[in-house]
Amino acid sequence: MIESVRVIGARGRVGGAVSARLVERGVAVREKDPHLTLLCVPDRAIVEVAASLQPGSWVAHVSGGTPLAALDPHVRRFSLHPLQTFSHDRGAEQLDGAWAAVTGETDEARAVAVELAELLGLTPFVLADAERALYHAGAVMASNYLVTLRRVAAELLERADVPAEALDPLMLRVIENGFQLTGPIERGDWETVERHRAAIAAVAPDLLEAYDTLATLTARASGVSA
Repeated sequence: MIESVRVIGARGRVGGAVSARLVERGVAVREKDPHLTLLCVPDRAIVEVAASLQPGSWVAHVSGGTPLAALDPHVRRFSLHPLQTFSHDRGAEQLDGAWAAVTGETDEARAVAVELAELLGLTPFVLADAERALYHAGAVMASNYLVTLRRVAAELLERADVPAEALDPLMLRVIENGFQLTGPIERGDWETVERHRAAIAAVAPDLLEAYDTLATLTARASGVSA
């Protein structure tokens, strides 16, 4: 049972949410002699921070794409990556309802990782260490690139004198509807798509390639022929 945790990086976005949740659940968050040391630090700092720790207790990181080898020389180690985006403006509730990738090299390590995930209010799934980069690429596309997509779409609306925030209810409803595809590609309406392309080419030609790529991927994923 996890009774005490040292959170390195507790002032960060993930570390702050994790620390707050541990306190809520009655786990001692302390610096000395913890049962587990959790590295909530930037990916580039994991190797250095792990190497500075004395081996003995459990050591884990919360990176999505960093392999377990970054925790050398520790043997009692694992990774837990909350599949969620975090903000400094919110607290432990950011963990609610999220999933978490857990990776360990032994049954014991995976068991401790699962215990921590459930303690934090996360739904754990086991991720092979060799598949971390592929998994993290998918997570980045769903999270970071959604931000880019919103900004690009906003640029087009603003060129038409439409407020960008008008997009937000639309994007939220797509999620609420279980990502059901609607619109011209779903209908096979390629004339409308061509009108889109002409309009973008006229006012924002640098965005045409992005539109074409997304249209191609959407058609392919939906089984729609051009």
